[in-house]
Amino acid sequence: MLCYLNGQFIPRSTAAIPVEDRGFIFGDGVYEVWRVVNGHLFELERHLKRLNFGLGELRIDAPEIARADVILSVAERLLRENDLTAGEASLYLEVTRGAAPRTHQFPAPGTKPTVFAMANRFTPSDELRARGATAITGPDVRWLRCDIKTIQLLPNVFAKQAAAEKGATECILIRDGVVTEGSHANVFGVFDGVLRTHPLNNLILAGITRALVLEMARDLGIPVEEEGIDELELSGADELFLAGTTTDIMPIVRLNDRHVGTGFPGEITQRLYKELRAHLDAASMSAGIGR
Repeated sequence: MLCYLNGQFIPRSTAAIPVEDRGFIFGDGVYEVWRVVNGHLFELERHLKRLNFGLGELRIDAPEIARADVILSVAERLLRENDLTAGEASLYLEVTRGAAPRTHQFPAPGTKPTVFAMANRFTPSDELRARGATAITGPDVRWLRCDIKTIQLLPNVFAKQAAAEKGATECILIRDGVVTEGSHANVFGVFDGVLRTHPLNNLILAGITRALVLEMARDLGIPVEEEGIDELELSGADELFLAGTTTDIMPIVRLNDRHVGTGFPGEITQRLYKELRAHLDAASMSAGIGR
């Protein structure tokens, strides 16, 4: 498999970074993941906007790949040479502050960021979506800048592992008695026909699929409230679902060993997924990669 590292396309098996790279030493960097359908990057500009926001918040000088023309050029070659231009794939991009002698403060000005990108085959979880997934709840112990998509993901890893050990798909995180998000997806609930999700602030990531879900819901006439869901309300939700780039819209039909609603994927969840799938398919038919 071919990857991209600091301006070069090389076999992934030979790719290497210095041991003093600040991403390796400190988790000092950001990343983005694009959904790719038939060679087309889905929601290119929204992902780039979030990437540049994260770089700015971490005070990392934006490399050239943070521009649309450059990421498209890199993606096109990775997808073509890895035989990923047909069907579904994902594109992963990571930018760290670069390699420098280990100090907690920033390295000397002029330190070049490390840039890494790779593409992988992706298979949507259609069978799981049809029957619905299970979830547990757990404490949200992440730092207070969850709006930055950093590579510091150890709390997310532990949350996902806790779910896996209980045979669940996801762990829904709770902070101060309120649902924030999942380990790697936003969380939505339906209560008496109203769609609710945590408002945008420093406690959650501004998910690209989250934004699309809210837009699609409003277009469909589904009432929307960007308001936190209290932990005590979860058991009374009519529907719950996750939303993310590689999660799509995933219904949660069982939470902490109790049925959610009817115990089957709900009507609103299914309507929204159908709309999202239509968006993905339409984007794949546009002219040119990433349009």
